[in-house]
Amino acid sequence: MSPDPTSQQLDEETPLLQSEGNSTPAKKPQTPLPWRQFSMLLVLQIAEPMTSQVISPFAPQLIRDIGITHGDEALVSFYVGLLHSLFFATEALTIFHWSRLSDYIGRKPVLLIGLFGLSLSMFCFGLSKTFWSLVISRCLNGALNGNIGVMKSMTAEMTDSTNMARAWAFLPLAWSSGSTLGPLIGGELARPADRFPNIFGDSAFLKKYPYFLPCAVPATVSALTWIIAFLYLKETTTPRININQLLPWKKRKISPSPALEPLPVSSPISDKPVPIRALFVRRVLIATGSYAGIALIDIAFRTVQPVFYATPISLGGLGLDTPTIGTILALQGILNGAMQPLAFARLYDIMGAKKLWLFAVTCALPTVALLPTLNTLARSSGVVQSIWYLVTLQVALMGCMSFAYGISFMYITAASPNRASVGATNGFAQVIVSIMRAVGPAAANSAFSISIEKQYLGGNLVYFVMVGMVCMAMGVGILLPRTM
Repeated sequence: MSPDPTSQQLDEETPLLQSEGNSTPAKKPQTPLPWRQFSMLLVLQIAEPMTSQVISPFAPQLIRDIGITHGDEALVSFYVGLLHSLFFATEALTIFHWSRLSDYIGRKPVLLIGLFGLSLSMFCFGLSKTFWSLVISRCLNGALNGNIGVMKSMTAEMTDSTNMARAWAFLPLAWSSGSTLGPLIGGELARPADRFPNIFGDSAFLKKYPYFLPCAVPATVSALTWIIAFLYLKETTTPRININQLLPWKKRKISPSPALEPLPVSSPISDKPVPIRALFVRRVLIATGSYAGIALIDIAFRTVQPVFYATPISLGGLGLDTPTIGTILALQGILNGAMQPLAFARLYDIMGAKKLWLFAVTCALPTVALLPTLNTLARSSGVVQSIWYLVTLQVALMGCMSFAYGISFMYITAASPNRASVGATNGFAQVIVSIMRAVGPAAANSAFSISIEKQYLGGNLVYFVMVGMVCMAMGVGILLPRTM
């Protein structure tokens, strides 16, 4: 007698977010995306990369201005990398708890807390006059930021297997929009009293705090997106705990929520979040490893890139000014944002998940190799037209690298033990990625500083370190399953 398919047991190797039509060869019709709610989620996601990337163009000059390096140019990249790493280090300590909390109290309250943290920390950063105040601001930013994992969970809950690829193609567009606006704002509005004396030349406040204006813009955007989320964004999961129950002065006034009552024995596991130990299975670890790999490469390159552009040619860089760096990073965000919705879903259908991920990560090799190539050409001929052609090629390759993010997000969602644990799974993945993003800037920029100061491997040590990161990521990518 043939076995009843409904009696099949789930084990740790079974994808639990599989489509219902797996047993039939017919392709399911594509479900339309819920554009009203999904578009609001895209708008909200712009705030985070804007706040993180706005400091990139002026961070090297900011470090010089506060005097922490005492005029040692080789130390600039180290302290810039430290500022980037602090955000992700503190985020790694808290992101899982925020994501886990969102499984219980809902996604929206955690999202609102994260937006508040982004706004507050950026205002503090703009008012900082010492290195330690910068450190505190970045740590505050990371500790209160639970948005990354929550937004991915909300995307998974708004979509199904037929439209998930389309959704993940649009998310990088929002991220790239923020990544475009952030460097543009940081590059154009830093030191406004010097750059626009006719408008801001009489402002004693902006002379005292020359980096407040570029920080205030994304802080204000975060505050406005908080209002949008509070008024219009709908919850995508059923909260198991009323948030009032977490307030100590209201505990006696609120009767116990039915969600806290023990579930019947017959209740399926998909009705409740699984224990943390259930996340330590092969499919979750490999999916998380793929995300961590591309995140490490990406953040290492993005932190070295503006420092390389700002470093004098004689020391191994290109010697570009802050507005030019901001423009390059903005154009990089525009191109990346255009490539994702136009090409991601189509390439996914043609190549499949695993091949597309490996192709995207492989693009990192020529992207890194172009850095020493640019400096060699600049030493011999100066910043000539061919330099800009190579910079454009580098920017295009960065856009191809970003395809790996969407694939990793889909693998992580498919690896979740059940629907009720999507937040915890994304939170766990984000913890590992935050650790990589904390290690990446510090390791890459420290290697860059040592390369300049000690001239190891002819000043190219940092590029060998980054190539090693790419090779490790590709080793993880080979383990990805061909299908989800």
